[in-house]
Amino acid sequence: MNNTKTHYRKAFDSPYLSAADIVDPVVLTIKQVRLEVDQTKKTKDEFNTCYWQEREIRPGEALKPMILNATNSKFLAQLTGSKWIDDWAGHCVTVWVDGNVRFGKETVEGLRLAKAAERPQAPSPELQKAAEDAADKGTSAYAQWWKDAGPQNRQLFGQRRHETLKQRAAAADEKAAKIEKEGAAS
Repeated sequence: MNNTKTHYRKAFDSPYLSAADIVDPVVLTIKQVRLEVDQTKKTKDEFNTCYWQEREIRPGEALKPMILNATNSKFLAQLTGSKWIDDWAGHCVTVWVDGNVRFGKETVEGLRLAKAAERPQAPSPELQKAAEDAADKGTSAYAQWWKDAGPQNRQLFGQRRHETLKQRAAAADEKAAKIEKEGAAS
């Protein structure tokens, strides 16, 4: 589901994963790490570049490779028990945004890695359909469904899916109100 807000850095379309791409922490699996020349062509430097097994960060949005700075490279060496980038493939990590990364004299948002014990579960297709059906009936129906879903199912949905479904329910309310208004005008 697409997040309805857009980070201002999305306009600067980097070929690499950035803080603008990460809305919530995400668990990803390393496909491979290669030493590569900077693809932005801003420098001729070589970077440890991490490629992922997953293809999309969100449905319909391609997952970009990530430049591993010194902090993230050291973390992976510790996590994997190997200083060799060739040995890092297959490991799962959580990618998250740290708002306090020092870059020169500035404090910026930067990507950080953390150990991922397991990939977070997603709602089943049946549960997703039930939520969407409730949202299509409007905000009160969706609110009741959310309440009845229970804490475990609410956790599976996460904040982003929940917000998207709330917006879908609000749109259903607007559509129903428009139809009612047009019917009253006839």
